Amino acid sequence: MKIFFYAISISTILFSCKKEDVEIQEYVDTWGFEKPSHFPEPDYKFENNELSKQKFELGRFLFYDPILSLDSSVSCASCHAQEHAFADHNIPLSQGVDGTFGTRNSPALSNLAWYPNFMWDGGINHIETLSVGPITNMLEMKETVSNVMVKLNNSPFYLEKFKEAYGVDNITDDLMLKSLAQFMAMLVSSNSKYDNYVKGEVEFISSELNGYQLFKQNCVSCHTEPLTTDFSYRNNGLDSVFSDQGRALITLLEEDKGKFKVPSLRNIAQTYPYMHDGRFFTLDAVIDFYSTGVIDKNTTDDLVRGGFNFSSSQKSDLKAFLKTLTDYYLIGDPAFSPPSR
Repeated sequence: MKIFFYAISISTILFSCKKEDVEIQEYVDTWGFEKPSHFPEPDYKFENNELSKQKFELGRFLFYDPILSLDSSVSCASCHAQEHAFADHNIPLSQGVDGTFGTRNSPALSNLAWYPNFMWDGGINHIETLSVGPITNMLEMKETVSNVMVKLNNSPFYLEKFKEAYGVDNITDDLMLKSLAQFMAMLVSSNSKYDNYVKGEVEFISSELNGYQLFKQNCVSCHTEPLTTDFSYRNNGLDSVFSDQGRALITLLEEDKGKFKVPSLRNIAQTYPYMHDGRFFTLDAVIDFYSTGVIDKNTTDDLVRGGFNFSSSQKSDLKAFLKTLTDYYLIGDPAFSPPSR
C-alpha cells in the first residue's frame, strides 16, 4: 500500500521578472488509507480518529522516541524494527528498561487495521489502546501514561506537533494513543510476491507453486488468506506443561491454557525467531516441528494433531512459498523509517 498520493496540476503563472516568464508547478498532497484490492474490509475504520498527515507524522515521531519509556532508553521501534518487518531484532525475548527481558517474542506489526484484538493472548482489544500495554509493562517500558503526559507537555517540540495535528495547547493520553494508532494502522503489508501472484501480476516458480498448494492443503485453516491468520487462539502442540498460560490469562478458562494467537505469516522470513517464546530460529525448524514435532495432548488443536509428516521436498517447497510473503516495500518504505527533527 502506498501512503502518499500526489495529484499534480500544472498552472502557468506569468509575471515579469527581468522580462522572463516563470512556470510554477503546484503539488496537491492528498492523504488517506487505501484498502488493498484483494484484502477484506478492515476492522479499524478511523471513525473517531480522522486521518491526517500531521497525525500520522506525530505518531511516527512517538513510535521512534524513547521518551515513552521510564528512562528514555526504549522506544516502540526498539522491539519493532522496520528492517525486520517491525518485529524484534531477531532475538527470542524483548529487552526493556534496565536490560530486563520480557517473557514473549515481540510480534511483527503489519496489517493491524484488520486485527480485532492484539497481543499473543488477545489481552488488548483496540488498536488505540495497544500502546498502553508496552508503555506500562514493568518488563518493557516500565512507565506510566500519566508520567508520559508530563514529559510530552514539557517538550516544546511535542507541544508544537500536537498543536499542528490537533489544534490543542495541552497534550492528552487520548491524542497520543490516536496518533500512535494512525502510524501503526498504516503499516500495511500487501506488496509481496504472493500478493502480486494473487492479483495475477506475476507467476510462481515451480517450488513456490508446489509450496503454495501444500500451504492451502495444510495451513490455511489457521493461516487464512490473504492476511495469513484467522485471529484465533490455538494450542499448536508446543508443550505438555505450560509455563505461559497464554489465552487463559485473559479468559481464566482451563481449556484456554497454552493457547496463543495464530500469528500472521507475512514477512515471516524476516521475523525470526518464531513462536510466542521465540524458540525456533529458522523456518526449517518450524516446518520440522509441524511435520513431526507436535505434542499430542487432549488440549492440542485438532488441526495440527499428529503433525503433517512432510517429505524433504515438500519442506523445501513450503519454505520457498513462505519466502514469497516478504514485502520489501514495507521494509524499505521511507515513510515508516525513523524521522528526523
